[in-house]
Amino acid sequence: MRVLVTGGAGYIGSHTVVELVKSGHQVVVVDNLVNSNARALERVAEIVGEEIPFYKVDIRDKEGLSEVMETYAGEDGHAFDCCIHFAGLKSPNESIRLPLEYYDNNITGTLVLLDVLRQYGCKNMIFSSSASVYGNPAQIPITEECPKGQCTNPYGQTKSMLEQVLMDVQAADPEWNVVLLRYFNPLGAHKSGLIGENPNGIPNNLMPYITQVAVGRLKELNVYGDDYDTPDGTGVRDYIHVVDLACGHVKALQAVERKCGLAVYNLGTGRGYSVLEVVKAFEGANGVKVPYVIRKRRPGDVATSYSNPAKAERELGFQAQYDIVDMCRDAWNWQKNNPNGL
Repeated sequence: MRVLVTGGAGYIGSHTVVELVKSGHQVVVVDNLVNSNARALERVAEIVGEEIPFYKVDIRDKEGLSEVMETYAGEDGHAFDCCIHFAGLKSPNESIRLPLEYYDNNITGTLVLLDVLRQYGCKNMIFSSSASVYGNPAQIPITEECPKGQCTNPYGQTKSMLEQVLMDVQAADPEWNVVLLRYFNPLGAHKSGLIGENPNGIPNNLMPYITQVAVGRLKELNVYGDDYDTPDGTGVRDYIHVVDLACGHVKALQAVERKCGLAVYNLGTGRGYSVLEVVKAFEGANGVKVPYVIRKRRPGDVATSYSNPAKAERELGFQAQYDIVDMCRDAWNWQKNNPNGL
């Protein structure tokens, strides 16, 4: 399939591009590089042995997106078989400070993208959603039937609202095939050490914070809350290797090919680990100490969140292949080989 990947220079996007190309798909990337780096795609080219067509375009730029579509449009006017949509601002904490920017970028951008895709005959989308749409989950483990909850930050709200937009689009026009992938917590990096999580500024996610402490860029890890109702008091999450997550997108193309209409899948491992368990796993896997300090809870954080991934296994044949030790080892391999990122 010819696949348009928005946000393909980002963390999950770049790993997904690798797996798409390995699986024989043709890939074109658009990315505005606001929270990503074009060098990631140069590294992807090293891994897969071919250049990846890349266009620096913001998804809010209708004219720019249309130019990309025109470049690939066939005689029937159709440009792409499917769009995998990662592009968006992604920091829950930053979104609390910058709600307008998040709503504008994530929601306005997706509306523009959908309109342009429709004009050029692409009515297949795999959407990068999030387990944050469950809010404080009504059940653990979380199945796709778990009701969506009250999102605790504007970032989560944009994911939940865009899910509704996509559901409405598909309901109004059954030619659309929409797959909503609700991620849990991606960790790790490609085994080559060439691509990995490369945050701007102070990391918001756990693993890049751990690796930057381990490599000496940061003094200590902040652990937010040790008084949750969990075995060691720290928050429990379902961590999934980013390569497994990338493979989940390739699997999701099967649902598009069989004209799924609307499909929703959790992508996780079904196993929860606390923050301190991840720290210990990292230290054990790599022989590196990670000093940490306990801080107050962050507003909006929930105590426990992990998936029941049975539906994705049953319908897509998706099953995570890597464990927490693999995630920790690969994340450290990336960071120690790229101490200052890309």
